[in-house]
Amino acid sequence: MTNLHHFHIPVMGVGFTVDTPIKVAHLGITSVMSIGDDLLCERMRAYYAEKTGKPFQPIPNSEEDARAKRITAYLNLVQELVNDRFDALKSEAVHEHSELNKYFELLPETSALKKEFFKLKEGDYLPDSIKSAMRPGEIEVNVMTKLDRQHYDKEGNPLAREYNDAHAALRGYANSNLTSGIVLSAGLNPSLYSYTAQFNRFFPNATNQLNKKIILKVSDYRSALVQGKFLAKKGIWVSEYRIESGLNCGGHTFATEGLLAGPIMAEFKAHRHELVHEVHAVLTEALERLQKPVPDSPLPLSITYQGGVGTHREHDFIRTHYGMDSIGWATPFLLVPEVVNVDEDTQNVLVNAGENELYLSSISPIGVPFNTVKGNSKDLIKETKIKAGDPGSTCPRQYLKLFNTEFTKQPICLSSKQYQTLKIRELDEQNLSKEAYQQAYDRITEKACLCTGLVVTAYMAHDLVTKPDGQGVSVCPGPNLAYFSKISTLSEMVDHIYGRTDLLNATPRPNFFMKELRMYIDVFQRELNQANPTPKIIKRLMQFKENLIAGITYYQHLFATGFIDQEALSTLKNSLQIIRESEIPTPAAQA
Repeated sequence: MTNLHHFHIPVMGVGFTVDTPIKVAHLGITSVMSIGDDLLCERMRAYYAEKTGKPFQPIPNSEEDARAKRITAYLNLVQELVNDRFDALKSEAVHEHSELNKYFELLPETSALKKEFFKLKEGDYLPDSIKSAMRPGEIEVNVMTKLDRQHYDKEGNPLAREYNDAHAALRGYANSNLTSGIVLSAGLNPSLYSYTAQFNRFFPNATNQLNKKIILKVSDYRSALVQGKFLAKKGIWVSEYRIESGLNCGGHTFATEGLLAGPIMAEFKAHRHELVHEVHAVLTEALERLQKPVPDSPLPLSITYQGGVGTHREHDFIRTHYGMDSIGWATPFLLVPEVVNVDEDTQNVLVNAGENELYLSSISPIGVPFNTVKGNSKDLIKETKIKAGDPGSTCPRQYLKLFNTEFTKQPICLSSKQYQTLKIRELDEQNLSKEAYQQAYDRITEKACLCTGLVVTAYMAHDLVTKPDGQGVSVCPGPNLAYFSKISTLSEMVDHIYGRTDLLNATPRPNFFMKELRMYIDVFQRELNQANPTPKIIKRLMQFKENLIAGITYYQHLFATGFIDQEALSTLKNSLQIIRESEIPTPAAQA
């Protein structure tokens, strides 16, 4: 499918974009929905089936492979609803305030299809030439590869790996009617990647078409090449490498060792041909071995970017200078209620959030830094429970019971009441000073239940909240939100992206490259200041410093082309001085 837009709406949390494709795909806009919570998928399926008069047969927990089947059923319904809306739209006559008119108004000004449409007269119906060129947006899904919780039978014996959470989600997508891409994020999971080869729909057919596409969210070129070849050895082509800023993004952040967005995109641009042909050679060999159809030439490949982009000028620069095929706009869409699920209280928090309210936190139970905002209702409820001497969550969904077995045979979640009670009991026995005790206590209790916090917003938006769901909403905007403070419509936000209007507030906004650079310097200095760094940490800091200096030098050359302002020049000069003056201890000094 050829997308008519050059932006997409990435996944946000779990519940924020779980039904976004139903709202925007018929208008030609691609978006990504999380399929991490199968119960959410089931309840949203019931809601939309009732709303649209579609049949609904519940899939109970007792049914074999219930998680995968729920995901498949919901995705099939989403596809059906999008098809219905798209077909209805194409059947409309031309009228100024119709959905059909909106479809073409949203397109970029450079669109030849848009120009052809607006030659039609009021009341006309679409000619076949226009109908055949129209496309709905793609319905993409996201799976965090490492959230692959093991399941057990009634006797406590582990079930086969394909029943793990991420494996079952992938199977649910693979068995669905969607013809789109699945975004694999959060790093390489060899077992899950290999599992894709169990489904023929991920392989090219005799006409070189892919029914299901793999999209890898990556942080740098090297990891893209490694992961692309890994999948190619299984006969699986990666159709898109989706570069995301390590820090200047929403939700969980996966910081690089000082590698910055500009140099990363430049490397992809320089080695795009090499990436395509190296991976194609590996793919060809694997498909021949598997006796499957072998493409005569490399399959289509897209390279896209997301993270921190906030102006048309930045958007256009990334497309033209680096050749990115699409740019993801996530955080600004949190202020577009017709696109995402955001309750009124959370909207107010987001509208009023400035740079001081948006911060990189340690609230995630999986131990990865998490961008969030002060004053979100989940944290307020958590703090009230802590003050009442009742920290921890009841852990109703349990998706993040992944790694910790300090006190139990099977993993438990760090935000759970079970874990925090046991950890605080252990802390009580250590006879620490009052200050040291409080610091340790705060580290234990700061973890938030994201399984519910990132989901309940969808239930609130559709009046589906039940008592077990709770009321607290965790929200995951990137730092870019500080410069947007207006509740907007879809049309207004798309106009902003394409430079037809300006939605930024009066807050001075740094160039997005510079915003990311400042964040990386903060991370570097925090690691540098930690007590007694090990030789391994020292080696990492040295690499971090070298990468930052190389990145700053790259920007100095890049900005000679004119994509710069005086504030950015000052940031580069100050950043280079800070990094060069940073003294990293050596192993010898440690000894």
